[in-house]
Amino acid sequence: MNGLRCITVTPNPALDLSTRTPRVEPAHKLRCEEALRHPGGGGINVARVLHRFGMPVQAWALLAGPAGAQVEQLLVREGLSLRSFPIEGDTRQSLSVIDDSTGAEYRFVLPGPEVSAAQWQGLLGVLTPADPHGAERPWVVASGSLPPGLTAQAYAQLAQRARAQGWRVALDSSGAALTEALTAGVDLVKPSLRELRQATGMPLATLAEQAQAARALIAHGQTRAVALSLGEAGALLATPQGCWQQDAVPVAAGQGSTGAGDSFLAGLLWAWEQGQTDAQALGWASACGAAAVMAAGTGLATPAVAHALHAQCPPVRTL
Repeated sequence: MNGLRCITVTPNPALDLSTRTPRVEPAHKLRCEEALRHPGGGGINVARVLHRFGMPVQAWALLAGPAGAQVEQLLVREGLSLRSFPIEGDTRQSLSVIDDSTGAEYRFVLPGPEVSAAQWQGLLGVLTPADPHGAERPWVVASGSLPPGLTAQAYAQLAQRARAQGWRVALDSSGAALTEALTAGVDLVKPSLRELRQATGMPLATLAEQAQAARALIAHGQTRAVALSLGEAGALLATPQGCWQQDAVPVAAGQGSTGAGDSFLAGLLWAWEQGQTDAQALGWASACGAAAVMAAGTGLATPAVAHALHAQCPPVRTL
């Protein structure tokens, strides 16, 4: 693991298929365009973006069957370093369909193959002490849904082992898996507003309430930073140094939103790795998220588009 600045862990990867159809209607055959195929799943998406930006990263994924083999082949084509943990069954497939008549996106997500506790512990056991070559410790990114067979404590177990080995942990999950990992403690959490509401049990109707909830997670030692996705209202970043908000970057919709949150997280980590301040990092994260919205399928952010959008970002406000 020498030289790696980030490892991403995807317990429930996917082969992402995306297409378009003139109109979505019930009980009709929907003639679609040729499908795009991308390797998917939260951690894999984060790794793909970080790799494009030149950050030394390796994607870890539990892969199975013919779909898993396709995911591996697609990652090899992109030149991304992959550590595959073979399991039984077949990696799930996800389908995204855009209705051209409305611009609405329909996303169909299948369950993944079952993962045993022993298989998960086998992955955790491979994580060795971090080898810090930069000013800060490297990252482990735990991202995406948990597959059948794993308990809600899976990400908490990963967080505990990774932090004990000298890694910083970034978490992007939801539900009980998010709650359990926060109890264990992480270094960065990236919830959506809906996910933060579920985790706190609070309505969080105003920006002030949202900022207060993010600060509370930090004050209680559950995380060192909160990157909160607010959809059309932009994003909020809270760290021990302060709290900032940025409105959404204006981009033309229509390509789909799959992978926007993953691109946002990758942009944030990359900017921090470059020595950017927290406020500057929020700007880069927002630009990367917007760049993913402009990409077809799970095309994700590219450096060229992200840099162009960064110049158009709304100002970052201190809260």
